[in-house]
Amino acid sequence: MLVRPSALGDVCRSVPVLVSLRRRFPDATIDWLVQDTFADAILHHPALDNAVMFPRKALGVSSKRLNLGPTIRWMNRSLRSPRYDLVIDAQGLFRSGLFTRWTGARRRLGYANAEESGSVFYTDKFGIGRDRHAVDRMLALIEAGGIEPSLDTRLYADPAEISWIDSQPWRGGIVLAPTSRWAGKQWPADRFVSLAQRLLAHTGRRVIIVGGPGERAQIRPLLDWAGSEPRAVDLVGETSIARLMAVIARADLLVANDSAALHMGVGFDRPLVALFGPTRVGLVGPFGRAHDVIQHAHIGDRFDHKDPLAGVPMMERIGVREAADACLARLVRTVNP
Repeated sequence: MLVRPSALGDVCRSVPVLVSLRRRFPDATIDWLVQDTFADAILHHPALDNAVMFPRKALGVSSKRLNLGPTIRWMNRSLRSPRYDLVIDAQGLFRSGLFTRWTGARRRLGYANAEESGSVFYTDKFGIGRDRHAVDRMLALIEAGGIEPSLDTRLYADPAEISWIDSQPWRGGIVLAPTSRWAGKQWPADRFVSLAQRLLAHTGRRVIIVGGPGERAQIRPLLDWAGSEPRAVDLVGETSIARLMAVIARADLLVANDSAALHMGVGFDRPLVALFGPTRVGLVGPFGRAHDVIQHAHIGDRFDHKDPLAGVPMMERIGVREAADACLARLVRTVNP
């Protein structure tokens, strides 16, 4: 079993671990413990046998009421009953370590320097430094455990959702993922408006805007513009994870802040432009696609995406013209490979 419950972007970029396990154990049953709300990101991967759903929200409600019964019953049924031989904790937290231990597996691999003392739950502990990309770190963990790593990052969308996308008049197009949970990761919404206008003027391609249902307020200027632009498609709050994956899988180009959509773009090998502020690209940026990142870091910058005072000025250094030029260059390469 692979333990990597969250977050959505991390789930997407953990796929190389799954592929590595399948290549090492071609006839084994390979399961993945994943948060139920993120399961669509991996359900259709051919290397996966089963997604073990972690109902985080439901169990969290009962746990806050000091009722641990539902959690224990879920752990016994979903983690212990299958009797796994090998479990790999690719998350490295106390909770993921506990889940790993609860399986009772003979071999439980994890980081010796796991956070929150999660390493107490492993049988095989490896000191993998945090000075490397998150994907490289996970692959180094399994390599230390005797499993040859694979760099295969491919994602697989739901065929039904792909069929739906293919039936839409706006199939393909330029997908904008302009939202982020953190203000310090958000490129200004009015600049996304200017970027969209330039791309429409130069390419004629439709612009498709994606985001979560609770994120409309942060990009109101962009959505107001889209409401009066017939070539813009507003899908913010209208897509499940499965549908978002299909939209990105068919995109001619993806433009995104540091977000899960960006890692989906990597998994579907789409042309992309990544707009980065207070995030260390070498550690958590788009894997293997650092050349697609626009970032202007200065000496003395503080890389703390949770602090808007650190992040907003860095995001504002990215100009509309340079973003548009980067987009157009990638579109030209797509048309004339």
